[in-house]
Order: sequence, then C-alpha cells, then structure tokens
Amino acid sequence: MPEQPLTIGPPSNTWTYDPTSKTWDLSNSSEKKLTFPTTEGIADTRVTVDPSKTALVVVGMQNFFLDASCMEHPNGLKAVEPTGWVVEWCREVGVKVIWLNWGLTDSDISTMPPSIQRGFMRDLIIIPSTRPQIYTGLGSDLGSSKGRTLFSSTWNAAIYLPLTKHISPSDIHVSKNRMSGLWNDAQPLWKTLMEAGTGTLLFAGVNTDQCVLGTLVDAFNAGWNCVLTDDCCGTTTEGGREVSLWNVSEIPIRLSHFLPFVDIEDGGSGRYLPRRICGGSRTASSESVFWSAGLFCWWIADTGI
Repeated sequence: MPEQPLTIGPPSNTWTYDPTSKTWDLSNSSEKKLTFPTTEGIADTRVTVDPSKTALVVVGMQNFFLDASCMEHPNGLKAVEPTGWVVEWCREVGVKVIWLNWGLTDSDISTMPPSIQRGFMRDLIIIPSTRPQIYTGLGSDLGSSKGRTLFSSTWNAAIYLPLTKHISPSDIHVSKNRMSGLWNDAQPLWKTLMEAGTGTLLFAGVNTDQCVLGTLVDAFNAGWNCVLTDDCCGTTTEGGREVSLWNVSEIPIRLSHFLPFVDIEDGGSGRYLPRRICGGSRTASSESVFWSAGLFCWWIADTGI
C-alpha cells in the first residue's frame, strides 16, 4: 500500500509531502504552482511553491558595499551577475522582486543603539592602511559626493550600477535601518509582505552572514518559508559563508540542488524555462544557487541560475 501524504503546519501555512512524487508542496493548495526538481538529498525530491505568493528579496547590493571606491568585496562582486539572472528568472515565473537596502534618516540615527553604531565605526578605532576609511559611523559624510553613510537618497546607498539594468518598474523598493529588514513588525518589508500575502522568500545579497542571514532568520522565526540563494550572496567575513550555509542547512530535512530547467505547473499546463534564463552549463566552480533546508525550506543549487 502506498504511503499516505504527510501534512504539517497550521491551515494558514501548510506543507504537504507526497511520497509518490517525492514532492514537498508549500503552495497551500494554490492552483498556480512553481516546482523545483532537486538532485541532492532524498533522490528525485521536488519542492513546489505558489509563485504569486513568493518574493525574491535582494539585500544590500549597494554602492557602499560593492563599489571599488568604497571597499573591495570580491565575493559580493561574484554574486552580481547571478543575481541579475535570478531577478530576470523570477519575473519570468511570476515571482515578485524586492530590493531591500539600507536607507537611513536622521530619526533613525537619533534612536540607533550604540551596538549597531559601533559596528560601522571601526575605522575610527583602527585606521585601515590598505583600503579607504569608510567605516566612520552611520550617517557620517563619506566625501567625494558619496553622501552620508547609508543614508536614503545618497550615491553610496543606491543600488550598485551593474544591477540597475535589471530593475523593473514593477519591482518593490524598501529601506531598512538595521542588519535585518524584519527585526520588528513596523519595518517596511514586514508590512509589504503582509499586505501582499507573501508566504515564501528567496534571499540574495550581501553580506551572507550579516544582513542576509539576519533578515532570513527573522523571517524564519516569524513564519515565512525561506530559501537562501548561495551564489547570489557574498561576504567579506572569512568562513562566514560556510558557517551561514551550515546553520541554514542543519534545520532538518535535507539539502538539494536546483536543476537548470524549472517546471511551471499552472492549472494543469506546464512549461520549462530555457537554460539561458537559469544560467550556463554546470561547472564545479558554479554549482550552487539556492541554499535552504528543512524548516527554513531547502537549499537548491546549480549553475548560477
């Protein structure tokens, strides 16, 4: 006798596992389904979401972190091209794109905890000898028309130029004033997601172990389904990527790879995205795209979608 489906979670956010097709369905009985075939973990496992209730959250891909006149961030720069591919792919399959960036105001600075301020003032304590002195405090003037550090509407807080070609008028732009964009329910991202009824979040951006992971963990604890896109993330922290991915993947069920074709099941019909959307041929150096697992969701990986 075939195994019975396994259903977990409250009625508002139910996951169902079908042992016959080896599919975890996170779509909560939606008619519109986006299914990721997987290649690692339990063989032939698939994950299904509702694309209309899914959003890609691109975190902190700003000039301050990526432009060479501010800092050297080779791992962040490696994530730029894959992020552009994923942004285009998400629009193709009906997933919303949200750009989450630091965008401080004077009011934010007046109430900023010292612990947060101190993290952006280290160049006042130890003056760097091999890079620009940019960590001089949130809101400090960076000079050369760069504006105040991570302040709204400044050059340094703007989205990194090579990514601007991937911005669409349909995209959503929200600001944050902490490492996490979801540190409380008053945050613009929280309100945006709740108003849209978004249940699943795909994460990209910098830094993997700081703003990206901070937002993902807060989203996870608040009940969103989360997917971390590995090669669309980068960090300057030695070992930070590995620790972050281990922590995400250890929330149990398993790990899995994303294939270069994605099956969209919509009202019984299906189509596949071409390889040009999902990325180039598989190589050992570009083998990871989506990370996640278990209660976070899964990590799903491949070529650099």
